[in-house]
Amino acid sequence: MSQNVKKLETRSGPWWKYGHVWLVLSGPAIVVVAGILTAVIAARGADPIVDADYYQKGVNINEQLRSQDKSYAPANAVRNHAATPDADLPNLAPK
Repeated sequence: MSQNVKKLETRSGPWWKYGHVWLVLSGPAIVVVAGILTAVIAARGADPIVDADYYQKGVNINEQLRSQDKSYAPANAVRNHAATPDADLPNLAPK
């Protein structure tokens, strides 16, 4: 039986000369670089801090929107006039 078994040739050399080693190491290396890049982007482009009176500003914006002229109504409100009460319709009569 030992006559039929061929001897395997073993090549030995430095690890960096084998392509599959670089294939295996490239995945984690790319993830590390992407993580560092993400941390740099997050540190440089930090979001501004929310104002302490954000709620009051939102209430003021809603009041401004309610007090606007009806002629600035969105197109949906004008097009869907069949479902809109007459009091809420903008004045579309020609001038």
